[in-house]
Amino acid sequence: MPLSNGQIAELLATAAEEQEGHRRRALGRAARAAAFYWPEEAAALHSQGRSLTELTSVGPWLARQIAAWFDDPPEVPDPPPLRRGFLTLAEVRTTLSQNPDWAPSLRADLQMHTTYSDGKAPLPEMVSEARTYGYEHVAITDHSKGLPIARGMDEARLAAQGFEIGRMNEDLESSGDGFRILRAIEMNISPEGEGDMDLEALRALDLVLGAFHSKLRVTEDQTDRYVAALRNPTLNVLAHPRGRRFGVRLGLQADWQRVFEAAVVEDKALEIDGFPDRQDLDVELLQLAREVGVRISIGTDAHSTAELRFMEYGLAAAIRAGIPRERILNYLPRDQLLAWARESRSA
Repeated sequence: MPLSNGQIAELLATAAEEQEGHRRRALGRAARAAAFYWPEEAAALHSQGRSLTELTSVGPWLARQIAAWFDDPPEVPDPPPLRRGFLTLAEVRTTLSQNPDWAPSLRADLQMHTTYSDGKAPLPEMVSEARTYGYEHVAITDHSKGLPIARGMDEARLAAQGFEIGRMNEDLESSGDGFRILRAIEMNISPEGEGDMDLEALRALDLVLGAFHSKLRVTEDQTDRYVAALRNPTLNVLAHPRGRRFGVRLGLQADWQRVFEAAVVEDKALEIDGFPDRQDLDVELLQLAREVGVRISIGTDAHSTAELRFMEYGLAAAIRAGIPRERILNYLPRDQLLAWARESRSA
């Protein structure tokens, strides 16, 4: 079999570790591009006689190196844990092309950020761009006040955002447009499973995501931490559960069987964060989640309009793990989604 983009990415990353200066940087950029920005397999280009310089971050020097690997394939090392279990863009696109009905029937993106917290685009701009994907609704999930580094919202700013969303929804309704914007939040969850927002403020929301943002590098088992978060009655969805980042952070460890069983008992959802560096949950854990019967939510975690395309990573992971669509919140009709969200939050 020809070398895959994932294997090329690992060869480039390994080669970068042996270099210094501009070559180290060039190899590192190309390794990341091979993983997340090459839309087709480099081997296909090579077999067609096309130039590998068509690929992002590949100049003539790297093109010659990669071509030499195709002609005389080296032994590819196993990725270290920090780079393990991530889908390449080429794998994602192939998965979606083989399952063409998944993307068109998707109803929503359930995690995105605006300038109300650390997003790059204002609310109307993010919503306008999200609508080009054919969604029926989107959830605006800016950060809460417990994450000041991300300009997290306090209750007053959350209310101001809610007022703007309300006016936008009123305009949509008056024009006969069925699209809606859901009031939501990515609430900071402490290691003890506690949120950081007043209950009255949360009651006004359609959906509450919760996420860990601290003590993400601990190596001890964190099962109790997850169970405590899932028992938090104000929470609907546990976002980017492991907190892993490609090449940066391994993420939290837990007895995932117990975590998923707790999610089923509490009727909470766990997220597939589609951001390429996160891909959290990954396919292997999603397969276990499927067996246990966990609800799944998919969000791009987009902080700009361009990042809304990251939904394809989340969809591909769900497909590869065999998650039934009826168990994915993004495929539920809006009234069913909102009814479930109310019922799963007992506060």
